Amino acid sequence: MKREYIKEIKAGQEVLLKGWVFEIRELSKMSFILLRDITGMIQCVIQGDLTKKIPELSLESVVEIKGKVKPANIKAEFTRKDIEIEVSSLEIISKAEKLPIHVNEKAEIKTEFAHRLDYRFLDFHKQKIQAIFKIQTVIENSFREFFYNKNFIEMQPPCIISAASEGGTDLFSVQYFEKKAFLAQSPQLYKQMLACSMEKTFMITPVWRAEKHHTTRHINEIRQMDIECAFTNQMEVMKELEEVIKFIVKKILEKCKEELKLLDVKNLKIPKGIYLSYEEAIKKAGGKIGEDFTPEQERKLCNLYPDNIVFTYSWPSSLKPFYIMTKDEKKDSKFSEGFDALYGGMEISSGGQRIHLPELLIERLKIKELNPKNFESYINSFRYGAPPHSGWSIGLERLTQVICRLDNVKEATMFPRDRERLTP
Repeated sequence: MKREYIKEIKAGQEVLLKGWVFEIRELSKMSFILLRDITGMIQCVIQGDLTKKIPELSLESVVEIKGKVKPANIKAEFTRKDIEIEVSSLEIISKAEKLPIHVNEKAEIKTEFAHRLDYRFLDFHKQKIQAIFKIQTVIENSFREFFYNKNFIEMQPPCIISAASEGGTDLFSVQYFEKKAFLAQSPQLYKQMLACSMEKTFMITPVWRAEKHHTTRHINEIRQMDIECAFTNQMEVMKELEEVIKFIVKKILEKCKEELKLLDVKNLKIPKGIYLSYEEAIKKAGGKIGEDFTPEQERKLCNLYPDNIVFTYSWPSSLKPFYIMTKDEKKDSKFSEGFDALYGGMEISSGGQRIHLPELLIERLKIKELNPKNFESYINSFRYGAPPHSGWSIGLERLTQVICRLDNVKEATMFPRDRERLTP
């Protein structure tokens, strides 16, 4: 007998279901199990001799149930309302021990977030947590689909590098045979090399930042969704970012109606891009020219343009990495061809036009107090016919946090890594 899934079955069928026991209710002559699989939850009615097996069950035990699907009018939360299973066979595949965290989302007792992360593998049993990562899967697949359809080449950049991608000291060092190496801060240098050869590339890749943050917006291992395009400037790649976010949100609205409902995400709208120069934006946010936006200023700017993506472009060169092109291609230009994108009250992306001129790149490295010798292969890659090119990066977890309206980016990370956490 072939296994069916809860979402797909109809009244009148004889079915074989496999899943987890979400809830057990015992009455005098019958018992009820709420069974859960990846597609949903259904009420199962246990009668006769089969009720003798109920004392053997525990919450989250894995079971196999055979039975007939009957029409019903169920009032319980989280479950199918229109049908139930009249059980003819109940087999326990794997009995669960006493649960260390609450998995039943109807329970009034709430588990502290840190404790939930200690048992993240069990936290995934919750429908709401599954909903987050179903939406994240649609984000990733939609991102790939959008750029695949535009003939971009998918790239797999190296994750072990010999020098900082973006300068600074926020690197994790690793021993690479007899040499010292680092976990990649960014695929930046490599995606530029590819764009200068193959014109258009995209990727979803992990990066690591050894920043000592304790915030709801930062983690130390991140998944980035990046692109890099030859023959483009900052304005053109900002438009690519606007269009892919629109595409992603449209796909989520089409494919994730139940997940959005589970997470109580209401009024998710397809955004449009709002384009402001850095100087205009920092004034609107109440900041000072030459300074970065604070989290409060980012929220203020987004509140001025609710449900939209706010692009702030032509940032000061002092606030952007060494590889961002300066205005008029001058080494000491005050402003750059770099931008940030804000959505849902926080930064989700940064990018801009890159420097494709080797001598200018050397000068910018020196200005940023970096040693050009450490970037020799990167600099040399632009000596053999490098076109102007631009790109950006979106944080996958942060975009998930925004769309799902989560309080903490770690909720949008399957197995988060922060300053304290290395397990599970």
